[in-house]
Amino acid sequence: MRVAAAQARPHWLDPSATTKKVLAWLENAAAQGVQLIAFPETFLSGYPSWLEHTGGARFNDAAQKRAYAAYLQASVELDGPELAQIAEAARDLGIFVYLGTTERGVGTARGTVFCTLVAIDPGAGIVSAHRKLMPTHEERLVWGIGDGNGLRVHQVGPARVGGLNCWENWMPQARHALYAQGEELHISVWPGNPHNTADNSTCFIAREGRMFHLAANGLLSLSDVPTDFPLRAELEQAGVTDYCRGGSAVAAPDGTWLVEPVVDEERLVIADLDFARVREERQNFDPTGHYSRPDVFAVEVDRRRREASHFRD
Repeated sequence: MRVAAAQARPHWLDPSATTKKVLAWLENAAAQGVQLIAFPETFLSGYPSWLEHTGGARFNDAAQKRAYAAYLQASVELDGPELAQIAEAARDLGIFVYLGTTERGVGTARGTVFCTLVAIDPGAGIVSAHRKLMPTHEERLVWGIGDGNGLRVHQVGPARVGGLNCWENWMPQARHALYAQGEELHISVWPGNPHNTADNSTCFIAREGRMFHLAANGLLSLSDVPTDFPLRAELEQAGVTDYCRGGSAVAAPDGTWLVEPVVDEERLVIADLDFARVREERQNFDPTGHYSRPDVFAVEVDRRRREASHFRD
């Protein structure tokens, strides 16, 4: 199976323009025979890079409020037009898509943004929407805490595929939940810091699960931030010009690199995967099969979607 990471720049906080870019990259990938493509964390509509550089934790700060309002406004809803267009393109092109989004809640969570990894099947449309279980550090200022609803694997061609957002890839129980569903290709999506993939997390997870691991990272610079963003002047004063520098990579089931991390380059990172290698490596280790001890360790995964209220008429 041919897979790809879309190491790209979003049109930051512009969901319409970023959707068009996603569609163009899908066409490019399909033309190269790609059967599955993954886009970075919150590619649609952008990672909240301003928090680290503008004192994002200042409580009740008017500029930070305006920044959050812009971020909330730019987020997308699961049944909105942006994802509908992408699902239609995936169907027409016959390509499976993992897409990092800033999801705006509906109903009970309409004022909240979730970091959500959406899986789009070419035949069935959106088959899962995994809200990040625990935002990391300053991300908790703008993202809500997710649930287990999206901890699901999907059959894509010859493989069982699952995915996680950024640092939740370090959560052993989250990985276990996917391993236990027969995961053979793991997708991790990141905003785009090379150390997150080059520090061996990509190779470690591949070797732990005895599976392939595709890590999708993005690019983002100060020049990508619109001039009318409420904290643009503060970002300029901070003097940081590059927030996300890529690092997309692919690791094999024995923990070696198929494609080493790619940095500072906007491109498709493509690999051809032979899943016989997964079966070979599981001869000596299958983490939730012959090398598990369900008589000693009991694991329960709650996949109910969590809502603030449930109404009965």
